[in-house]
Amino acid sequence: MKSWLLAGAALAVLGCGSAWAGKDTDTLVFADTEEIASFDHYYNTDRIGLIVAHHIFDRLIYRNPDTNEFEPMLATAWQWIDDTTLELTLREGVTFHDGETFDADDVVYTFSHAIDPASEVRAVNNVAWMAGVEKVDERTVRILTDGPFPAALEYLASVMPIYGKDYYEVAGPEGMNRQPIGSGPYKVTRVEQGQAVYFERNEDYWEGGPRGVPEIGNLVLRTIPDKNTQVAELMTGGVDWLWKVEHDQAAALAAAPNLTIVAAPTMRVGYLSMDAAGRTGENPLTDKRVRQAIAHAIDREGIMQGLLGEGGELLHAPCYPTQFGCIQDVATYEYDPKRARELLAEAGFPDGFSIKFDAYRDRPITEAMIGNLRDVGITANLNYGRYANIRDEVRAGNSVINFMTWGSNSMNDASAFTSYFFNFSEDDIHRDEEVRDWLAIADTSTDPAVREDHYHRAQKKIAEEMYMLPLWSYPYIYAFPNELDFKPYPDELPRFYRASWKD
Repeated sequence: MKSWLLAGAALAVLGCGSAWAGKDTDTLVFADTEEIASFDHYYNTDRIGLIVAHHIFDRLIYRNPDTNEFEPMLATAWQWIDDTTLELTLREGVTFHDGETFDADDVVYTFSHAIDPASEVRAVNNVAWMAGVEKVDERTVRILTDGPFPAALEYLASVMPIYGKDYYEVAGPEGMNRQPIGSGPYKVTRVEQGQAVYFERNEDYWEGGPRGVPEIGNLVLRTIPDKNTQVAELMTGGVDWLWKVEHDQAAALAAAPNLTIVAAPTMRVGYLSMDAAGRTGENPLTDKRVRQAIAHAIDREGIMQGLLGEGGELLHAPCYPTQFGCIQDVATYEYDPKRARELLAEAGFPDGFSIKFDAYRDRPITEAMIGNLRDVGITANLNYGRYANIRDEVRAGNSVINFMTWGSNSMNDASAFTSYFFNFSEDDIHRDEEVRDWLAIADTSTDPAVREDHYHRAQKKIAEEMYMLPLWSYPYIYAFPNELDFKPYPDELPRFYRASWKD
């Protein structure tokens, strides 16, 4: 309880520039611009929610970030009984934060709830591959897939936490959001809505797992929407860890002798998605030539070099290069305003047109792209808002073109990117039946060669039709005190349970 009080006291005075955060109080304070939409991860699709979920919940399988190999977590062993039946042996000696003992009933209840249409989970694509789950005995479960699904281990390791049945069937999603209870290395002790979340180390965390008991005793997540305020807090000791630091801010921070600044690659991809299917009604972007004109109008290289800095990589297909089934050998669109204007004229828009342009982040980049479009005659009226609001605009069929990013939920499989946006889900504003059918084969075949072939077919057509313009992969800049030992990974999952204070 003493560590929790220290964390609480820290937040109470952080705004005054006090140095309660840090090694002296064993409290790592990290900041993000967004607050968590829901602590119940099945009702959450934002990145900060995924990060927090990885600290308070366990999963059946663990992907080692250094080797990318699967390792035991709550499941100690697994095997495919047939193409659609995955059997898992469960770990003994695990308890949830409220003292409930982990067994097969927890797995069955969690997944059964998640795949029940009546539950109306937000992250439906994360569980849509499951047809059911069965208890064999107290330490054995079988997951039944809706057809062969070779990416199952990726999902189990990334986006499918296990909840305690006794707690969840009473608390439900609302109760889990108010007071999340998991079996992970940190416990949530207090939530100040829109302000902060307090964590303390789970001293009873089970032994023998891949994560181990954390070295740092307390975490505090602060919601600080303004990045300049974040930097000021880091400089005065109110925050220990920042990410997505702007380049000009990083240059200033680098002059501080007590801070470490690290630029690291990530799996996050920026993209423009266009309403080829006409979900918003009749609009110019239903014409392939207009979409191609937009692709030629965007100075991706110039924007990347000028605003992203080192570490970014131009991409041409809707996937991250390390993901299974991802190729970049597809149709490409060089920056060519003249060609863009020619294509617009061919499509019947020699004088251009006006459209709504949705975006939620990177305003300087957004405005640079809007300027590119203006140069070829397209007036893009910016609708700039919070991620959840822009996402809802897209899902409601109200977005003609949107600038978004996607981190694939940190899964190294093209099904987590290409398939996610082209499977006729609420996020698919392109609606190509041939692409959908190719991806269905790629997502379900047990033959790796067949999977790769069909992913590649889909990615090539997506590029040729210019349904989605991948822009670049993002490098992120991290900033933290020298006394913190922290290692970033490309999957955008800061693992504070692996961090420690230096002697």
